[in-house]
Amino acid sequence: MEKKEGGELRLFDSSEELSSGLADFVLQVAESAVKERGSFSLVLSGGDIPNRLGKLTKAPFLRVVDWSKWYVFWAEEKVVAKRHPDSLYWQAKECFISNVPLPPAHVICVSHGVAGESAANSYEFSIRQQLKNRTVQVSPSTDCPRFDLVLLSLGPQGHVASLYPNHSVLHEESQWVSCVSNDSKRESVTLTLPVINAAANVAIVASGMDLARPFMDAMVSRKPIGSHPAQMVSPQDGKLVWFVDAPAASLFLRGNEL
Repeated sequence: MEKKEGGELRLFDSSEELSSGLADFVLQVAESAVKERGSFSLVLSGGDIPNRLGKLTKAPFLRVVDWSKWYVFWAEEKVVAKRHPDSLYWQAKECFISNVPLPPAHVICVSHGVAGESAANSYEFSIRQQLKNRTVQVSPSTDCPRFDLVLLSLGPQGHVASLYPNHSVLHEESQWVSCVSNDSKRESVTLTLPVINAAANVAIVASGMDLARPFMDAMVSRKPIGSHPAQMVSPQDGKLVWFVDAPAASLFLRGNEL
């Protein structure tokens, strides 16, 4: 465990150990939030995050968690049908949500079967309702929601959520949720950086050899602003923790040995 300028770094020998470490961290943050405020707000994203949450559906997590206090949100969602294989809600449902006793009303998902802009607007409205209900706190320094924990996966382009390099959404300051298109022109709904950076805790997962270069760049590169979105994740009044396995950390560790 190391402290870096870009956040705390937790290294694991294998992807399996990373999943266990991430599950422990989620439980720790959840218990603290429930003890402090009576609820826990968890924000999920794509990549391998849904699969890794499968750890929480097994012992000892399943029986020690007070699931009635959990509220689940999304950092991103593809503009597809609810049961589409690319739907992040559906992936999380298959791996996690359907295997734990979460109250259905506590799963705040992005609307499916509607246009991207409509989905973004209605999702932002849903988040604002949760602030009114005090399920989610308001950030002390901005009017953004202060989620207890945002889970992100580092992408091969250095992106997180659906925040891609050099996209105009990286400079969005007023909207909490935006509809974006990536290189394939497929639309996604994503939380914006002000919301992510207002969270109490943000965890970014990097796993596998194909993430070695993006992770190395996130840690040490000083690329032009916007060309590596993960470098723009910097919680204002919160904590950033990287969960990285040995293959993803290989270039970074090799560089530190030189």
